[in-house]
Amino acid sequence: MLDRLANRHLEVPLRHLAKRMIGLGARADHVTLVGFCLGMLALPALASEHYGLALLFIVLNRVADGLDGAIARLTGPSAAGGFLDITLDFFFYASIPLGFILADPSHNALAGSLLMFSFVGTGTSFLATAIFAERHGIQDMSAGKKAFHYSNGLMEGTETQIFFVAMCLLPAYFPGLALTFATLCMATSVLRVYATFRTLKASS
Repeated sequence: MLDRLANRHLEVPLRHLAKRMIGLGARADHVTLVGFCLGMLALPALASEHYGLALLFIVLNRVADGLDGAIARLTGPSAAGGFLDITLDFFFYASIPLGFILADPSHNALAGSLLMFSFVGTGTSFLATAIFAERHGIQDMSAGKKAFHYSNGLMEGTETQIFFVAMCLLPAYFPGLALTFATLCMATSVLRVYATFRTLKASS
């Protein structure tokens, strides 16, 4: 829900930074890969209960995720780049609850597992919507000029970042935060499946 608002405020600084990176010879794919590697370092940091360090890696990953998109918009987005970006994002997202589970299995395993399960729903419904929106030329489910058609939901990138930050700052409250997050993700999946089905049904 908050992605468009966040993107509106971040667009200008990201564009300026992207121009500098392009001048240094950086490509969007390079930034995607570096950001992914930084983000995955949050997994061992979380598992060893270094939550401040994990938060740093999460923030760096999210900055890189915004930056690679800004570079792609300036140099021309590609299907290969979009594929790499979204695929690595989903790997990164799943690694965060896994890190909390490894840190304290007895306390975090159930809530973390439910959160990872809910990510399957949001990820599957997101990608299925993107595929069929592209196939049928449906534009109103997209949010901006990107390599994929984006469908709106209760839980998008900005909300995910907020929850990840809160979990790192308040690790003792991970189960409650994860269950709340999972519930909202499941609601997003249900709403997205319903909305996409109705839209495709109407267009057929």
